[in-house]
Amino acid sequence: MFDRRQFLAGAAGAAGALALPLQAAPRGDGLGAIAAASGIRFGSTIGKGNFADAAYRALNARECVLIVPENELKWSITRPDATTFDFGPADALIGWATSNGLGVRGHTLLWHSERWTPKWVTEHDFGAQPARAAERLLQEHVTRVAGRYARVIDSFDVVNEAIDSDTGMLRETALSKAMGGAQQTLDLAFHSARAAAPAAELVYNDYMGWRGDEAVHRNAVLKLLEGFRKRDVPVDALGVQSHLGSKYSDSPTGLGALDETAWRKFLDEVTAMGFRLLITEMDVHDNPLPSDIAKRDAEVAAHTRAYLDLMLSYPQCRTVMCWGLSDRYSWLNDFRPRPDALPKRPLPFDAEFRPKPMRDALAAAFEAHPRKR
Repeated sequence: MFDRRQFLAGAAGAAGALALPLQAAPRGDGLGAIAAASGIRFGSTIGKGNFADAAYRALNARECVLIVPENELKWSITRPDATTFDFGPADALIGWATSNGLGVRGHTLLWHSERWTPKWVTEHDFGAQPARAAERLLQEHVTRVAGRYARVIDSFDVVNEAIDSDTGMLRETALSKAMGGAQQTLDLAFHSARAAAPAAELVYNDYMGWRGDEAVHRNAVLKLLEGFRKRDVPVDALGVQSHLGSKYSDSPTGLGALDETAWRKFLDEVTAMGFRLLITEMDVHDNPLPSDIAKRDAEVAAHTRAYLDLMLSYPQCRTVMCWGLSDRYSWLNDFRPRPDALPKRPLPFDAEFRPKPMRDALAAAFEAHPRKR
């Protein structure tokens, strides 16, 4: 059983920082061990809604070398108001992970979308000098969160989803409007993260992908990354969320019309700028696929394998994270239910934690793409 007091007693260094225990070797024949043999880190998300399930925790401990908190590091939980921080949920989850020898990724220090900005931020009075007040608020948040976990988390999604995927424009939030614009808001988040966690990998995370209908989003992400480089903003990597499948839940187009040529060109340009690549949130949105489970699972597995073969052909891609391991706990069940009302099957294990063809596809892709140590 996780002992929160013992975990917190490991605090060292900067005030409130948490110490990192030695990471255990990957378990047996789990996906983490298979990936590790090829120099790749495999993991998944876990958190509110499934962390209480002992069997699910055991599945993550067996299959992963990394976990990422699903919600526990987002503003909605860590920052209930302008003056309060609540690290209890994150401490519990991260303490369990480290006590089981699992590494941890951080998600996210700034979800730059008005839709997911806490109500208190949108209604906050930034006073007579709004830019200065907004800068203090953001800098304090990033410094407190990243600094607390800097010795535990070696990779942070600093900024998440800053681009409107339909227009290609940078999103604005109450925070960025007060500060004077999105660009300076994103830059400050990364500079603050580097100061608070100097050894961590700093990631810009977004959901652009390889479908033919995502050119606007891809081009906007490239422009954003180019701007980071020109302004010497400390961004180390691009997080490719990899929510695979058709863009809209009612689309009849299978898993989407793919443009692999455009996707490779995009990845070539990203890596040419010196950015690493991470697969951060992989699952397969299966609504347009057949109701027959065997056929649907086969298509999901084939799509997963083709995608991983492409992504892992880039030596800069050494981290693969699923957004959940079991269909039982996928966010897609409620967010994008199937029109036929059948359970969705977007992940490597079914609702009873039994392995599916998607798990085999992951294992085969890892074995096919060894890395030099």
